[in-house]
Amino acid sequence: MIVDCAHYRDGRRQHEGPMDLDRAAEICLQGEGGFVWLGMVEPDPDELTEVQRRFGLHDLAVEDAQSFHLRPKIEQYDEGGVYFAVLRTARYVDERDAVEFGEVSVFMSSRFVITVRQGVASDLHGARLRLERRPELLTEGPAAVLWAILDKVVDDYAPVLEGLEQDVEEVEATVFSGAAAATERIYVLRREATDFYRAVHPLLGPLEGLERGAYLEVSHELAQFFRDVNDHLKLVNEEVAAQRDLLAIILQANMAVISVAQTEIGVRQNETTKQLTLMATIFLPLSFLAGFFGMNFGWLVDHMTSLAAFLAAGVGSLAVSTACLYVWFRRSGHIGSA
Repeated sequence: MIVDCAHYRDGRRQHEGPMDLDRAAEICLQGEGGFVWLGMVEPDPDELTEVQRRFGLHDLAVEDAQSFHLRPKIEQYDEGGVYFAVLRTARYVDERDAVEFGEVSVFMSSRFVITVRQGVASDLHGARLRLERRPELLTEGPAAVLWAILDKVVDDYAPVLEGLEQDVEEVEATVFSGAAAATERIYVLRREATDFYRAVHPLLGPLEGLERGAYLEVSHELAQFFRDVNDHLKLVNEEVAAQRDLLAIILQANMAVISVAQTEIGVRQNETTKQLTLMATIFLPLSFLAGFFGMNFGWLVDHMTSLAAFLAAGVGSLAVSTACLYVWFRRSGHIGSA
């Protein structure tokens, strides 16, 4: 879907509202001066094919524009006449504590700039309005549009960085307080930080090339704007790399906390088993003696005729067995000291 299409000349938009595709292609074909900025959002293949036919875009670049999760890059087609750039966009969703990624593909020549946006995290309307308020930059042509897009994309990285930082601090505080955090949550955060790093880090090379004028001829003033974006990107790159490393440490620490907790549970279970074993050991001979003397054997009936005999044979045997168990437990270290 085409969301906006405008003709810019001498740093000014030449009309109110968007113009149709036929008029935009005619301006580029007849060379009326200035350039056309055409913005598209998640176009269907037929629509993108029509734009390709009108503006002579390369097949490989159009194929990349319909793909997703590409590595950020800048490529040249038609012997440097047309440039194709891929940028990864990102936004932090507070409701889900998650990062959403999008993509912006930019076709650019001296006569046109065509942006193809994929995903929610790729709104460029603010970049267009901001650039239209700065006619001195718009006079630089399509290179100024690329700067505005890059500046918007990199500025949008800051809230993502803050959201991830807050999530990392939460799991860090949980783990280093001695409590175990949800391992799945740490894995998800590390995956998001890694995806974010993959969106940021590969863009460093192309931005440095733009700053040096390796791709486009830019004025000294516009090169300073590219340098500013590059500085911001380097800061984001350093921060997200640090977050990835910290999450790796947190994950290891969390596994250590879980291991300690499992060890403590094992120790408690062993102690409980030990106590139950001691109790069973104590009652085993006592139960045997009580059962033995509770039987009506003739010898027992004939000889247990007085209280003294009962105390000597019955209670005495219980006392002796108890004393033997105590000595054995003490020497084996189960109670007291050996």
